[in-house]
Amino acid sequence: MWMAAIEAFNSELEQMSLIEKKLIKNMSVSNTILAIRRNNVLIMANLCKYEQELKTEYEYGKVKYDLNRLKIHEQRRANYLKLVTDCNSFRNQFYTIISRYQRK
Repeated sequence: MWMAAIEAFNSELEQMSLIEKKLIKNMSVSNTILAIRRNNVLIMANLCKYEQELKTEYEYGKVKYDLNRLKIHEQRRANYLKLVTDCNSFRNQFYTIISRYQRK
């Protein structure tokens, strides 16, 4: 579910980038979109690696699911939640910028 949400936001970022290029034309917004996209890709790669580790551990591992495993999972979850919070914050800022434009 985490991956689906990140992929959906990545698609939304692509659309925001097109709107920025055609309508807003502000380098600050463009740079913010690029920074969020980079962060999005890094977290997605990190989660993919984590998912592969879990699958491998489930099939072949003998490590107990203890407090250390829980801490690792909670750290990944915290990173994901921070990304969601940042994305929602940027989404609100972006729509605020768009709302200033009027049709002529």
